[in-house]
Amino acid sequence: MPSAPPAAAAAAEKKPPAADRVYRHVKQAVLDRSYAGGTLLTEGGLAEAVGVSRTPVREALLKLEVEGLLKLYPKKGALVLPVSAQEIADVVETRLLVEEHAARRAVPAPAALIDRLERLLAEQRELAEAGDLAAVSDKDRSFHAEIVRNAGNQILSRLYDQLRDRQLRMGVAVMEAHPGRIAANLTEHAELLEAIRSGDAEAAAACVRSHVGRVRELIRGEDR
Repeated sequence: MPSAPPAAAAAAEKKPPAADRVYRHVKQAVLDRSYAGGTLLTEGGLAEAVGVSRTPVREALLKLEVEGLLKLYPKKGALVLPVSAQEIADVVETRLLVEEHAARRAVPAPAALIDRLERLLAEQRELAEAGDLAAVSDKDRSFHAEIVRNAGNQILSRLYDQLRDRQLRMGVAVMEAHPGRIAANLTEHAELLEAIRSGDAEAAAACVRSHVGRVRELIRGEDR
């Protein structure tokens, strides 16, 4: 039997498995709130949307249920779980514990950290002007994660990375409900960067405390 043309074989190798394609599709839509909390997803609808059979859809939904984004109901589909008040409180508490510590450890700041934060802030401004809320939320999270990674504690970094999906989802929710928050975030990030640049560890920690605390107050009550 003749083998497949090299180009066709390469394309087949690069194409992700069907379950992975469904997983990425649904997860991204949940995080950017295209599938908002309370939305009921059906296997048939997702299979058609992604262009796969129902078997990989079930596999992907099971994985997303384990991650706490969906709740499966036999013969009905999968419910996108709203962000609960308790989840908000837990995420904010964890962020404060990790980020205040990391902000203090950032002082005195290496030049490389300042350069990375300046670049991330500039990119966030550009995305905000373009109105891409999901990308703004992702860049917002990257700004804070850069400070956490700089602290040099790999255990804390891994713990912080586990919050990523929840942070992105909450970030989009806040900006959708409070459009003025986008500009406020940029201002507060600039203040945090300046505190780190100036070598004031306690001012940097206070910036984190105020910034994350405001997000908690704004998102409280959303997606309940």
